[in-house]
Amino acid sequence: MPQKIFLNSEIIDSSQAQINCADGGFLYGAGLFETMRASNGVVFAIDDHIDRLFTSAEKLKINLRGDRKFVADAVYETLNANELKEARIRLTATSGAINAEQPEPTLLVTAVNFEPYPKEYYEKGILVVLNSYRQNPSDVLTGHKTTSYFSRIFALAVAHQRRASEALWFTNEGFLAEGCVSNVFIVKDSVVFTPSLKTGILPGIARKTVLNLAGKNSIKAEEKEITIDNLLGADEVFVTNVIMQVLPVIAIESHNIGNTKPGEMTKKIAALYTEHFNKEVQNVKG
Repeated sequence: MPQKIFLNSEIIDSSQAQINCADGGFLYGAGLFETMRASNGVVFAIDDHIDRLFTSAEKLKINLRGDRKFVADAVYETLNANELKEARIRLTATSGAINAEQPEPTLLVTAVNFEPYPKEYYEKGILVVLNSYRQNPSDVLTGHKTTSYFSRIFALAVAHQRRASEALWFTNEGFLAEGCVSNVFIVKDSVVFTPSLKTGILPGIARKTVLNLAGKNSIKAEEKEITIDNLLGADEVFVTNVIMQVLPVIAIESHNIGNTKPGEMTKKIAALYTEHFNKEVQNVKG
């Protein structure tokens, strides 16, 4: 069956899609996107994704097509049109053609069959490397999921060439920020730490979920500035996003974390996340 997409106001075949060549998202990366995970036909944390989209759009003055309900409906229409229950969904939104008298915002939603990370990543943990590039908390785009994403994709490709699954970014001041496509957590003496939003990191949906679950399950969790020494001295490290959920890190460059196996706190949080995820996606949309 040809892939169906939602473009602006309707479902069409992907082969029929046309976007204005003057669109600011195409020309300048002036747009936003969200990557979502659906299971059992339910999009996990869709309200959080849409809230983040609209918050960033307001701050960056990007006009969006439709309101929150319109966007949510577009996501589910795309999912259903492709007859998918387990899916990876990408939503892209831009203000439309630059310098047009009445620009029409572009909204594109795609859905493909969900492909999980390899099982061994969760069982054995992953290697990450340190990124030589720096994240600037003062950059207007920092903390927003914009389509100006090439630096992240480039850094991730370099990490893959080094046989690593992720690369970690630090700020100009030397504080840990995030991964190319993930948020980062460390565990020290049974306390979970993650960089503060003041560091300029993306307010990840999985990150938010982990912090909420920690609070509900008597796990001490703190947001703070994390140095390279804090990172390398951690008992455990893990990374998160809504596709990978919770992935244990067992080595940073040539430095081993803990006993080079997924730690007990990481496994506990991963189990809590999976339980929460499964409960939410059982509430089938009516």
